[in-house]
Amino acid sequence: MTLPTAATPARPDDWAAMFDLAPVSLWLEDFSGLAALFARWRAEGVSDLRAHLRADRSRVAQCTRAIKVIQVNRRTLELFGAPDAPTLMDSLHRVFRDDMLDRHVEELVQLWSGALSYASQTVNYTLDGRRLDVSLQVRVLPGHEASWSRVLLSLEDVSAREQAREKLLHSERYAQGLFEHSPVSLWVEDFSVVKRLVDEVRAQGIEDFRVFTEVHPEFVERCMAEIRVIDVNRQTLTMFRAPDKTTLLQRLADVFRDEMRRPFTEQLIDLANGKLQQHRETVNYALDGEMLHVHLQFAVLPGHEQDWSLVQVSLTDITARKRAESYLEFLGKHDALTKLRNRSFFDDELSRLERKGVQPVAMLVIDLNGLKQVNDERGHRAGDALLRRMGEVLGKAALAPATAARIGGDEFAVLIPSADSPAAELFLATLGELVELNNQFHSGDPLRFSVGLAVSQPGERLEAALHRADAQMYLQKKAFHAAAEHDRRQDS
Repeated sequence: MTLPTAATPARPDDWAAMFDLAPVSLWLEDFSGLAALFARWRAEGVSDLRAHLRADRSRVAQCTRAIKVIQVNRRTLELFGAPDAPTLMDSLHRVFRDDMLDRHVEELVQLWSGALSYASQTVNYTLDGRRLDVSLQVRVLPGHEASWSRVLLSLEDVSAREQAREKLLHSERYAQGLFEHSPVSLWVEDFSVVKRLVDEVRAQGIEDFRVFTEVHPEFVERCMAEIRVIDVNRQTLTMFRAPDKTTLLQRLADVFRDEMRRPFTEQLIDLANGKLQQHRETVNYALDGEMLHVHLQFAVLPGHEQDWSLVQVSLTDITARKRAESYLEFLGKHDALTKLRNRSFFDDELSRLERKGVQPVAMLVIDLNGLKQVNDERGHRAGDALLRRMGEVLGKAALAPATAARIGGDEFAVLIPSADSPAAELFLATLGELVELNNQFHSGDPLRFSVGLAVSQPGERLEAALHRADAQMYLQKKAFHAAAEHDRRQDS
């Protein structure tokens, strides 16, 4: 084996060539003038250089002028677009300017504080005006520590890296802006513990998660508790009436509760079955207790399919739509004026009881007496008030499973499943008492009604029993009109 021999020491010419051909920009400078300037300022009582320079920006330029450039290498000329060293030296005011001056203050402070070497990132400019982001290394050479007469600077062009970083920051700010200012509620969540719990259950041989969650509801509760919320956007705070993110995250138990457990169970089952993108309607709660109907869109983000550690959830508030749908559904089955069931629902309920063979069924057909006279003499507003009062009375009397409905202009009906004649008579007596109380409470026109009552017989169609009740009501109605006509004749 041949041992390496000692190298011949480098000659001065070698060092000069190495300086000139170095692949990074090298500057040999004389800082002795700067050292003398610092000494004078200290003698004048300056102790805080940073404050001293910021108080008068011309002092920064004074420091820069005190530094003399002795030599630069080829890479420096290439980097700054200079044809030769003299041209570069004559153009230094175009190289060191603008952004660089603020950063230069911190470099000067390091020298003031006794540092003989330091690194920083700063900005220079090429002779054609192009901005250069550079990584700067500065070192006072050995033997010149007292005078600073020889200082070596190296500059590395990091513009491409800074541009890439700035582009990344811009992209991040853009994405963050989209997140923060989205018109829907956005949540970033970590489901990794949920994934681990699901995997543990699967490892035990469980394949049917629907059956498993039905038998073990505590597993669903555990999974709900293990979801970690990473971030929410501004619309989320507005939607859930939260003053800030901290308050919302501390009160998640008030947001996710009650009716939402069933939809979450379905979400969990889908996740366990590999469905990583889902949407469904569910219910949450605002911090003031209001129920919120929301359309939920759930997605495990790309790259996190194996651990579910990054999930995005968007919630669109559909409460207004749900209320509108509920109201339309209500109108489809109710009378808008009296809030009782309408004729369509009454007919459907009659058919349903018929199909189920419910027996007996008590039926009352009720007609509001005197409504036409009130409408003619006092207007329809007064008539509508009577109808609403009749609706209030019947609504209180006809408790489930009974059904009270307005089946015509001034005509009402009540169905009482599984009620015999004594039960029907008891209902009628209760109705009479409620009407009397209502008349005592309201001044003006009293509630008066004609009523027919029938209880279905074995084998009888419910429609036939309803006709019997209707016929009885008309007999009472006829008697009411006859009595009213008799009274008018006596008055005349």
